[in-house]
Order: sequence, then C-alpha cells, then structure tokens
Amino acid sequence: MGPKVRAGGEHPAYRMVWQGGPVPRFEPFRALRYAVPSPADVVAPPYDVQSPAQTRAWAARSPHNVVAVDVPVVVHEGAEDPYAVAADTLARWVTDGVLVADAEESFTIHRMRFTDDRGEERDLAAVVGLLEVVDEGAGGVLAHERTTPKASTDRLDLTRATRANLSPVWGLTLTSGLTELLREPGEVLARVEIDGVEHVSERLTDPSRVARIRELIARDEVLIADGHHRYAVARAFRDEERARTGREGTAAELTMAYVGELVPDQLSIRAIHRLYSGTDHAALRAALERDFEITDAPIPSLAMIGDLADKGVLALVGPDGSAEWLRPRPAAFDGVRSLDGAWLEHTLGGVEGLDVAYEADLGEVLEAVVSGRAHSAVLIRPVSIAEIERTGRERLLMPPKSTFFTPKPITGLYLRALDA
Repeated sequence: MGPKVRAGGEHPAYRMVWQGGPVPRFEPFRALRYAVPSPADVVAPPYDVQSPAQTRAWAARSPHNVVAVDVPVVVHEGAEDPYAVAADTLARWVTDGVLVADAEESFTIHRMRFTDDRGEERDLAAVVGLLEVVDEGAGGVLAHERTTPKASTDRLDLTRATRANLSPVWGLTLTSGLTELLREPGEVLARVEIDGVEHVSERLTDPSRVARIRELIARDEVLIADGHHRYAVARAFRDEERARTGREGTAAELTMAYVGELVPDQLSIRAIHRLYSGTDHAALRAALERDFEITDAPIPSLAMIGDLADKGVLALVGPDGSAEWLRPRPAAFDGVRSLDGAWLEHTLGGVEGLDVAYEADLGEVLEAVVSGRAHSAVLIRPVSIAEIERTGRERLLMPPKSTFFTPKPITGLYLRALDA
C-alpha cells in the first residue's frame, strides 16, 4: 500500500497519509555551499555545543567561518544588532562567491566515520533535505522527549534576519531501507575531520535516487532526535510567514533536516547524566533511598558507565567524587515507565529546592561535582533504540534530555537560503 494524497494535494503545502496517519514531505533543495580551498577552516560544531571561547576560536580560523553568521551574538558581540550583521555577512559571502548555490535541487549525504566509546569503527550516513514543518500534535513529525524551558528568540531572530536555515534538525525515519539507499556514494564535495570524526559531504542529483529517497521517507513518520527547539522555531517562523504573505505555499513550510534511519547500526546514543544543586547531597541521598537500594560502587570511570546497563543500576556521585550504586527496590516503580530519567523524576519530584542540570560528558560531570557547581550527580544508562521508537509510535514523551545522539553533524557543509 502506497501513500495516499489528501484532497488538495496539488497545493504546495499538501500532506500525505500513510496507512491512516500523516507523513511529512521531504524534498531536495538548491543548497548553498562554500567555494573555498579548505573546508576545515569554515565549518564548526553546532552552535548549541559551543562555549563562547570555542566560538571565538572557530571564528579566528577564517573570516568566512560559519560561526560569523550562525553565532552572531558571540562573534559580533557589541554590535547594535548582531543578527543584522549576520544577515549582511551572509549576503556578502553569496555576492562575493564565497558561498555558491547548487545549479539544481539535490539531496546531500552526510557521512560520519569515527570510533565509538566501545572502540568500534562506525560509519553513519544520513540524508539532508527539506522536511515539512507541521503543527504540534498533528503527526508526521514527532517529538520523543519533553523540552526544557529555553529561550528560542536567538534562533528565531537569526532566521528572521538571515532568512536561512543554517543548521539542520536531526530526524529519524521510522521506515526501513534508508541506509541501503545511501550506501552508494554520491559526488564527494568535502571531507573534514573534527574531534576524531570524519565528515563527508556528497551531493545527489540523480533523479531516480532522489525520487527513491523522497518516496521512502514519505512512507512513515519522522522522529526528531535532536533539534526540538530548532523545529519549534521553524514552526513559529512558518506561522509568521503565513501571516505576512496570506498564503501557505512559502519556503517556510519546509526546514532543513538531516534524516537517518532508526537502527542500531546507524546511531550512537549516549546517556545524559543528571547534576543536582539546591538542598544538599544528604537530602538527595535520603530521597533516593526511599526507592533505591544504595550500595558502595567503584570510583566513577568510563568502564563504570558500561557496568550500569550490565548491572541494571544507576550511580550516585557525591561531593568527594565517590560513587554508590542505585538499584531499584522491588515494586518501587510500578506504573512508571522503565526509563532512568522517569524514575528520577518520580523519586525526586517532591524534593523542595532541588535543581537539575544535564551533562553527557563524564569528565564534565565529575568536575561539576568536585568543584561544587553541583553537590551530586546521578549517572544513568542510554535509552534503547526500541524504547525511542515505542515512544514515538505511542505519542509519548520522555523526560527532558533523555538521549544524546553522537557525534553531531557539523555546520557549514550545506546551508539553505529561504528566498532562493
């Protein structure tokens, strides 16, 4: 059974229906790409994993580094309107030929090759195209976790000023076969290594391959893996464009997305550990003891992280850097989803004054506790692929910061001008 087009399918913003549920459009586009001798000088990690110092270091690599338009509040700090400066900079790069638009619409294969935390060689492939922007709860594009309160005005102001998608939402198709469709290489445009990860950008213009990829992704829903806030900004910008133009057929109906397949071979998922401040370690430990048996554990290490899943436990880290196992008590979490983050919310939700922060890197977790920025940490286990798919299918939401997909696709290998 193939997709059925709803009434009004000739409209540019039509939706499709797959087996009774909506699925999103996914389209090729004319990407903006750097025409420079050294791509490594102009790309950067995603804006939301950079510190200001790191952003300035990337900006120092080249006057054309993408952070000059993607992180303007840091690079153009002190400017009356850093977003206007970013927009002017982007326009100048296009005029000067630093950025050149593809001659025709295409998809881009973005490959990431690296060695994972277990020492295994990984080769991940996803396709970059334009994903439909749908209303919250409408189906087709699904969230899998609640988002934390976070100011989105920065990204929205940047989108308004530049009228561009500078970095993609990361989506996962819930249909199978995408990995196989991406196995054959496309036209290699760039190879860049950052932090031990080789990023390869390949352009696909062959009409038959483009059609097969577009049709496959249009068979099922797409789950947002990373970029929930970016997608929310795309929705807000789409609504503004509808109000401004009085129509629904503008470029804002789609947003740039990096879409991979929801299979273990194509994903590397790490846990995002919890850091606690407010109250104190003793109060936190007492609250945890109601639902967990607490026993001595070795000093925290990467090897210990692997033990969490094997032993079926979490780990509490105290101010002195020592650790204790947290083993769920029988029946303590009956009726609670079997997710470490959900268990911690259930147990600690009533602890007055307790604040939680999130950190995926074990070294940063330990530094925060030992330095006093947090009085305690709880190390948790990665969420399984099966649980991520179940969450999406059942329209459920995990606690905030439940999954950390890694490595992140770098910014700058492809950009999308909304007015192209």
